[in-house]
Amino acid sequence: KNPKFSYDMLQDMARDLKEADNIIVNMAQKSVRQRLAETLIYIHESFGTNPDGTLSVLLSREDFANIVGTATESAIRVLSQFKKDGLISTVGKYIKLEDINGLKRIE
Repeated sequence: KNPKFSYDMLQDMARDLKEADNIIVNMAQKSVRQRLAETLIYIHESFGTNPDGTLSVLLSREDFANIVGTATESAIRVLSQFKKDGLISTVGKYIKLEDINGLKRIE
């Protein structure tokens, strides 16, 4: 009985479906390295950093693996490679992004 409401609901559903499709495509086509770089950048841009430059969100390696959709061991291996490449550093359990542009190139 309300075409405007129906139209708005359909637009919202289509937007949500497109977003879900993009996530599935990213999971299928991007490497773990690319997805992890994207996740680190997203956390940095969405939640900011602590005064010492570390990400303000403390996530376990298992949490990173779950977000990226990979095994914990793979996430740890990629994070270690990022650290070795000078893209990130760690302060205790916190991660500090050292080269955001480098991560964006990977993404």
